[in-house]
Amino acid sequence: MTDVSIVATPALANGPLFGLPLEELWFGLVFAVFGTFLFLDGFDFGVGALFATRTTDGEREQLLASIGPFWDGNEVWLVVFGGMLFAVFPSVYAALFSRHYLLMFAILGALIVRGLAPEMYEQRHDEDWQRWWGRAFIVGSIASPFFLGVFVGNWLFGVEGVASIASLLAGLAVVALTIVDGAAFLGLKTRGDVRLETQSLGHLAQVVYLLLAVATLVVGSRSSPHVALLSVPTLGLLGLTVLLAGVHVVAGWAGRYYLAFVAVAGQVYGLVALVATLLFPLVDPATGLTVADAIVSSLSLNLMTIGSSILLPLVATYFIVLYSSFSGPVEEDESYV
Repeated sequence: MTDVSIVATPALANGPLFGLPLEELWFGLVFAVFGTFLFLDGFDFGVGALFATRTTDGEREQLLASIGPFWDGNEVWLVVFGGMLFAVFPSVYAALFSRHYLLMFAILGALIVRGLAPEMYEQRHDEDWQRWWGRAFIVGSIASPFFLGVFVGNWLFGVEGVASIASLLAGLAVVALTIVDGAAFLGLKTRGDVRLETQSLGHLAQVVYLLLAVATLVVGSRSSPHVALLSVPTLGLLGLTVLLAGVHVVAGWAGRYYLAFVAVAGQVYGLVALVATLLFPLVDPATGLTVADAIVSSLSLNLMTIGSSILLPLVATYFIVLYSSFSGPVEEDESYV
């Protein structure tokens, strides 16, 4: 056993595993995991925002029941993202979280309120009790993506203060995108008036998202020279986003709700890919750190690559089983608990 360790450790420390471009792959994987969180928990946030539009107890219970089996599992991806960022780019993790610690507390506070509110909502069937906890659910569902968007905007544009105009616009854009995501999810999980009305709101939010995304990039690029707004990859991703937005709206009108949901997923991952593209080769514009500067040693990177190749498929399998077990629309008499 000792002989194997003596041989294996230098081999893993001498360079990337199998000659793979691990620096670039891990940079992409960090953002892919964040995109998975934003897509999966994004529809939870969107359903929470759309909860404000429902006027009857039955409709509210439908919305809560639609996300009940999923929301706490979806948040696992945020933990994976934070852990992965710490493991692969520890100096970036330290710089970002210390520079924006107030924003981190705001994100955690909003997530706590969003998670606690539906649990408390169901504890008592008292009108005042449910009204206040329903409001808390709405506030937490809107504040969480807003603060997350501000954080990503600060990261992308190298903002060192609490926020900038561009990062505030980014926060609003992410809120709009989560409403699009939530409405598309409800297209799969509900029927009747709830489905039709939330789809209409989702289409409106789609237009708002596109306008806010463009405004964010235009404003942010003025103060951030590294943001190459007119580059081929940027224009390509923007064009793809517009195309997917059109697919989402047309598919929703045609009643092809799975296609609409897939189109929204493409937009979410497209947004995260756009952020990664605009950053690279930097990984923290505020400090000037590049991917090559900030990444851990070859030994650590190779060991994490081996471990992740085992663990990530297991996590993915769990989510496949979870979503398969609770597929299909919720019934009108179903509740959150």
